Amino acid sequence: MDKKTVIKTLKIIAPILFGAFLIWITFNNATPKEIADVISYIKEANYSWVIISVTLGLLSHLSRAYRWKFTLEPLGYKPKFINSFMAVMIAYFANLGIPRSGEILRATTLTTYEGIPFEKAFGTIIAERIADLIMSMVFVFIALAFQYDMIIDAINPVFISIRTKITENPTSLFLTLALISIIVSTGWFVLRKTNNPILRKIKNFFIGLKDGVLSIVTMKKKWPFIFHTIFIWTMYFLMFYVIFFSVKETINTPISTAIVAFVTGSFTMAVTNGGLGSFPLVIQETLNLFNISNQSGLAIGWIMWGSQTLLNIVFGVISFFYLPIYNRTK
Repeated sequence: MDKKTVIKTLKIIAPILFGAFLIWITFNNATPKEIADVISYIKEANYSWVIISVTLGLLSHLSRAYRWKFTLEPLGYKPKFINSFMAVMIAYFANLGIPRSGEILRATTLTTYEGIPFEKAFGTIIAERIADLIMSMVFVFIALAFQYDMIIDAINPVFISIRTKITENPTSLFLTLALISIIVSTGWFVLRKTNNPILRKIKNFFIGLKDGVLSIVTMKKKWPFIFHTIFIWTMYFLMFYVIFFSVKETINTPISTAIVAFVTGSFTMAVTNGGLGSFPLVIQETLNLFNISNQSGLAIGWIMWGSQTLLNIVFGVISFFYLPIYNRTK
């Protein structure tokens, strides 16, 4: 096995192993009584609220698929909605196995079945991510508004550590930024002037990528795009919030507490595959800050993670197999 294969394998396995390790840590630190309590909370949960949560999650996925057309239209493409939806679900499913592979598969799907150049489709996905990043920051600011003192106390040591490292060695930071700027500028200059066929393909790829990203600026239907972006993130929060009503101990959880937990939990999705192990643990620790027991907090995390993961697996698998069948009959 060569070095590249080993690195690729590690990139796939490492997040899964880390997620499994976090699960082990979570339950290894709990007593048999606490584990039994968590299982009891999950078994006795009101699954009517879980079904509502899953429905809201599905609505967010449908909205994401529909929103995609607004960034593709300025580029001259109008994919079928069902293809866009199945591409989105395949992306979510793929991300459970290989982090960030879903975005590539999502663009590849429209390239295969709608004839949209990969770099342009991928560029529109990046444009979407920019909009999603803005919305995630909105929720961060809302969380800060509700629980400023608590959040600042929690993250202040991290900022102090970063500031200390920068002030201790500012030259290294400056040289690193300067080197990155030189490499990027030189690379772009070479690509602009080259006649090399391979480099021209790379250049055309980046041009297509740029067109896709800028579609968020050139789109004609900006307000529908903004509406769906807000709708998607509203569904994200609501599908999380309604889970609190499924466990007796957390029924009266303030919405401000749920927002803070939603924000902290959302960042765990990048740590392991779909938040495996990390999401329930972080939700437990966050809710514990608000005097919600470890057991009920962990139950909330697992119910939320399990229900949404099951949704993505079911629709992802169906989409994976039905996509070629649907397009073969058209």
